[in-house]
Amino acid sequence: MKKALVLGATGAVGKDLVERLLSDDAFGEVDIFVRRQVGWDDPKLRVHIVDFDRPEEWNHLLSGDVLFSCLGTTIKAAGSQEAQWKVDYTYQYNAAKAARENGVPTYVLVSAIGASSQSKFFYTRMKGTLDDAVQALGFPACFILRPPSLIRKGSDRFGEKVGVAVLKAFNAIGLLRAYRPLPTEDLADAMISLAKSGEEGVEIVSFSKS
Repeated sequence: MKKALVLGATGAVGKDLVERLLSDDAFGEVDIFVRRQVGWDDPKLRVHIVDFDRPEEWNHLLSGDVLFSCLGTTIKAAGSQEAQWKVDYTYQYNAAKAARENGVPTYVLVSAIGASSQSKFFYTRMKGTLDDAVQALGFPACFILRPPSLIRKGSDRFGEKVGVAVLKAFNAIGLLRAYRPLPTEDLADAMISLAKSGEEGVEIVSFSKS
């Protein structure tokens, strides 16, 4: 059975991912790396409370079969572009680098639609820069998922709800199908499927539909 490592376990995607990993017989241990204690109890679960600003204190724990990375924040929650970069890029890159150095063979990253290191927009440039950086680490299997807007269960983000509603309206008349909102549970399922696929190399995964 595989040992899964999860970064971003308390986010919307991360919660769905962990729930599925714990019920999947292919995974015998699920290690999550979080800032504070969580109220989950499962014999397969190992909770590591870490300081993301001190990776040298816990990098050695990033050892297993696959690292799932879905850590992220919003510019509103972070307070500045610099603070968001630290969470979305620096923390994730540091973990990926340590995992690769520890021999983790498979890496699965949640990026974003339109991610490009050459983008004029901060968010997609940040995501694209991370995509490029983790590919260069040389994981035998590296999967980068670029989902459109996500449908989060119980989301309280007003702007997100409005955006999803607008996109659904456009989709209904055949417009903007490449940006069709994706439920977080579907994204989690895709991440696990890729990790179990046995495929090697780098694969960029989009979710556009005709």
